[in-house]
Parts: sequence; C-alpha cells; structure tokens
Amino acid sequence: MKNIPVVTVSGRSLAETYETALIYLYGKGTRFQTQYDKPGDPLSIDCTMNMTIMEPETDPMIHMAFPGGIDDLKEYVLELKGYKNHWVKNMNDEKDTRWEYTYHGRLKNYGVWKDLVDGESTEVGPFKVDQIEFVINKLSEQPFTRQAQMITWMPNLDLTCYDPPCLQSLWYRILEDEKGVYWLNSNIRFRSNDAWGASFMNMFGFIQFSKEVIAKGVAEKTGKTVKLGRMNWHADSYHIYGKDIKAAKERLFERVNDMAFEERTMPFNDPFIREMYDNAEPGVIEKIKDYDEKHKR
Repeated sequence: MKNIPVVTVSGRSLAETYETALIYLYGKGTRFQTQYDKPGDPLSIDCTMNMTIMEPETDPMIHMAFPGGIDDLKEYVLELKGYKNHWVKNMNDEKDTRWEYTYHGRLKNYGVWKDLVDGESTEVGPFKVDQIEFVINKLSEQPFTRQAQMITWMPNLDLTCYDPPCLQSLWYRILEDEKGVYWLNSNIRFRSNDAWGASFMNMFGFIQFSKEVIAKGVAEKTGKTVKLGRMNWHADSYHIYGKDIKAAKERLFERVNDMAFEERTMPFNDPFIREMYDNAEPGVIEKIKDYDEKHKR
C-alpha cells in the first residue's frame, strides 16, 4: 500500500459517530509503526479520519467502550478550562518532569511559555494572545466570520519536544435559524489522535468546551440563545496502538453483532449520570491539589 486511507463518517450523536469511526478504522485502516512502540508491540491501525457529529448535545453521548469513567470526563473538561495550566514545566529545566503544555494554556496564552530566568520560573515569549477572548469577540460582532480560529502549534517549541500538541486548531462559525437562535458550528483538527485511548474523551471535552466557554461567551455578549451545531473532527492520524488492539476487539469489535446499541451507550443527560458528573468536580479539584503538593517546586 502506498496511500494512507482517508475515512469519512458521520452520525447523529457523539456515541454513534465515535463507534462508527472506530469500526471503519478497524476495517479500512492500514498498519503502521509508531515512535512510541515497545519491542514486540503489534503494528498500529491507522488512517486519516474525518467525522461529523451532527447533533453534539444529543443522547446517547457516552459510549461504554471508552477506557474511563464519568469522573475522568469531568476531569478532562476542567483541564480544558484551565484547571491544570500550572502543571506546565520550565522548558530548559531537565529536572522538571511536568507537562510541556496544556491545550487551554496554548489557547488562552498563545506565544508564551515558562522558563528559568536567573533561577526563577518566569513567563517568557515574544507576545501573548488570548485566542479564546478574540474568538468570542469575533463571533459576537460578526457571527458569519471565517476568522474565528485558534491554534496551538508553536514551531519554536514543538518541532523538537518529545510530546508536541495533538490538537492543532479550532475553527468556529455561526448560523442563525428562522427563530433567531445561533448555532455554533465547529471544525476541530488533530495532528494525531489515539482513537481507542483518547479520542472519545477529546471529543466529549471539546463539546463541553464549545458549549461552556465559546457558546456561553457569545450568548453573554449578544443576548442570543447559542446552541451547538455540527462538530467536524479531523485527525491526520487516527489510530489504535498495537498494544490496544486486543482490548478494542474484546470490548467493542467482537460485541457489536451480539449487543444492542443501547447496551453499548449511555445518555449523558440522564439525571443520575448528570448528578455523577456534576458531583465529580470536588474530587477532581482535590486530586489536582494532591498532585500540586507532591510536585512542589
């Protein structure tokens, strides 16, 4: 094979679209070696994936096959809202093993990073741009703008770091319906997306980010009702690592024909699930504080 397969799928809900994307990846993807493989690991399954979730807030949203729990979803949403931005390392300190970036940090404070200056942790960089604020303002002033975009990639850091950002860009545009309701459409592009280990949480997280940060911000500035329109998700490399193929077969691919779709998914808007999700926040905040205590610098 000389060409990486390009796969296109769509679905009504997050859970439906996620499952369809995984099945198509498994059936149509090609085999690839990765720089993260350990000796003896099988080759990964890989493709370029373009998926569209037509109604991001519609149930069933949660797929039972994703490797995590309701509290993990809450933790990731809080991370995307900036709760872990202080976990970022000083870039020239070899002893600092914290993260090289957070998505929220790149979106909120693009152009700067932390480094040691005269032994002190200092914010450095040529400029600092709050892309989130700019996008909300642009959409509020001109909903049909094609310029409401945020990026994460900083070539001066990311071309040489071990774990550069997978998320590359977020693009938003608004359609207004006949009742005057704003529908926030989004295109989200990932350079690399771990289909089994991370993509569900990524998609769930950015649905909530778009709703709770971008849509809410536009609603507050315009007085309009803002709902989520379709979310297009593009991954240059959408893959299942070789080490995860066995678990993916056991937890999803071998069950599809014998288990009803309703048994493979959960409604996020069910009162019991929402209560679990909302009540997870104090525990996540405590977990972050515990990490902070153990990684004081």
